Amino acid sequence: MRAVPVEVVVIGAGQAGLSAAYHLRRRGFTPWPGEGAGAESFVVLDADTEPGGAWQHRWASLRMATVNGIHELPGFPVPPADPAASSRDVLPAYFRAYEDEFDLQVRRPVKVTGVAREDDDPEGRLLVRTDQGEWAARFVINATGTWTRPFWPYYPGQSSFRGRQLHVADYVSADEFAGQRVVIVGAGISAVQLLDEISHVAETFWVTRREPDWSDEAFDIPARVAAIAGVEDRVRRGLPPGSVISVTGMHWTPWARAAQARGVLVRHPMFTAIEPDGVRMPDGTLVEADVILWATGFRPAVDHLAPLKLRTKDGGIRVADGRALDEPRLFLIGYGPSQSTVGANRAGRAAVRAIVADRARVAA
Repeated sequence: MRAVPVEVVVIGAGQAGLSAAYHLRRRGFTPWPGEGAGAESFVVLDADTEPGGAWQHRWASLRMATVNGIHELPGFPVPPADPAASSRDVLPAYFRAYEDEFDLQVRRPVKVTGVAREDDDPEGRLLVRTDQGEWAARFVINATGTWTRPFWPYYPGQSSFRGRQLHVADYVSADEFAGQRVVIVGAGISAVQLLDEISHVAETFWVTRREPDWSDEAFDIPARVAAIAGVEDRVRRGLPPGSVISVTGMHWTPWARAAQARGVLVRHPMFTAIEPDGVRMPDGTLVEADVILWATGFRPAVDHLAPLKLRTKDGGIRVADGRALDEPRLFLIGYGPSQSTVGANRAGRAAVRAIVADRARVAA
């Protein structure tokens, strides 16, 4: 089957992908195969069966009052919602309404299996291979986020544990751990939020690799700018993006304060091994456990970009201002400094602005 020619393929329909699609629409691009298909066309491919990006997969107990980092999509405000409502109910419905409002015609479920160069022409097309055929694009905007790539560290004896191990990506609610002993691993926002939540119904034991660097300063605009600058520098050099927390340290949140007030915000050093009945601590003691919850973050979902051979020896992709430095036809948004929802919005706009400028340059 011949690859379908389009100007832009957007991979992913989360915050970043929908932002890019919105700005493509504003610049006069048309969803394929509408009028202008070809030179002015774009298509959004999404692996999920329903709208909502990663929000539809969040745990049921994540409420609108406690969700971290909601920012409306461009041109369409988030409707008022009950603070007690589940974010995985409210936000996917918002995403669906957004797709309908701007007629983005997202194609789903479509799994992208690879992105490759059609030939050696640097002004040529990129082939986007999917489980439903191929697209030949002048530009590709990759907006696949991280949710599908949960990171599981390896520790000796991990497979011997007789209890349950799960990642935050698999978490549903604290009720399933009632009366049990839960080891929570990780120092990020999710780890502390779930520590507070689970500790109401279970005994918790919190471990991190490093002592948390708590900051009493507000995570204000200067702090955010500094965090983003740190991550931007990493991705420009081809290093893995890392986390914003690794740059800024831990900032106090309502759930961190709540856990502290109840005496459960007690950090222990990382265990050295996992055994059938629990975890072995550095001092040799065995902490018995029924559950190990890995709140150890996510990695960018970019395996489908492997045919482009963009990874550096350090394991990252060199990116500046959302653009792959070693393949200028490719934009990575929701990657590195644009992982936040507001950052994703800005990255979508910037990618489309750069595409329009490139097309004008070629046409001149």
